[in-house]
Amino acid sequence: MNVNFIGLGAIGLPMAIQIRNAGHAVGGFDVVSAACGNAQAQGIAAVNRVSDLPTADVAVVMVATPDQLAKLVDDAIGKPIAHTWVIMSTVGPASVREQGERLRQAGVRVVDAPVTGGVSRARTGQLVIFAAGDAADIEAVRSVLQAMGEVRITGEKLGDGQAIKVVNQHLCSVHIVAAAEALNLARSLGLDPAQVLGLIEKGAAGSWMLSDRGPRMLKGTDVEVTSSINIFVKDSGLVVDAAQGCGAQVPLLDISHTRYCQAAEAGLGQRDDSRVIETFQQ
Repeated sequence: MNVNFIGLGAIGLPMAIQIRNAGHAVGGFDVVSAACGNAQAQGIAAVNRVSDLPTADVAVVMVATPDQLAKLVDDAIGKPIAHTWVIMSTVGPASVREQGERLRQAGVRVVDAPVTGGVSRARTGQLVIFAAGDAADIEAVRSVLQAMGEVRITGEKLGDGQAIKVVNQHLCSVHIVAAAEALNLARSLGLDPAQVLGLIEKGAAGSWMLSDRGPRMLKGTDVEVTSSINIFVKDSGLVVDAAQGCGAQVPLLDISHTRYCQAAEAGLGQRDDSRVIETFQQ
């Protein structure tokens, strides 16, 4: 298939590479020139204007925010960039339903397919993909999805995948903050946080986020950015909005959201999300 990959950032580029490695023809788009350069260095032709994209079989969308998705649809609605859009961004159920309906009215097929697993699993093609939409539409792009990871069907309506991702991001948001709090507690107790991490991460207190983010929390402010504080301000905010919309109480998530906002306000918004630990060290 011919694939346009939209959003060639820290997680998007390795996803695009996996699709290319599976035998599909991949081109890309990103508004950031450096991201386009990184893609071109990996043999993926990239442009920074939507109007320069050819019409492909599939557009895989990995933008960061609901506003970016809306802007992309605005720019592409008059010039089709693909016959089928696969929206893999974390943008919440309301956004994917609204923009998906706009695309459908323009004659475009849409699959709601957010992912979990982070950069590390994107690089190995082991993401988990929460796919929702018309069964025939999902089947038509299955080979593209399977290049990136394991496809799990979550429903037949746009937004069903995003709803699962909301629950997923609730746990991710809380687990990162819990890991930061625990490692700061270890330091405050006079323990070596690195030693504590090694001792507890394989036991009952372990979590994927503790093992993935914990080591980065101990490396300092300038650790490589694989997911930023600002992303978790956005993601935890989407959970807050979804919970308010359905009347669910999420007190642990509310606390975690506040921590990410504090980190962003402290100038850490573009830093790795592991730097939320610095809100415990002030």
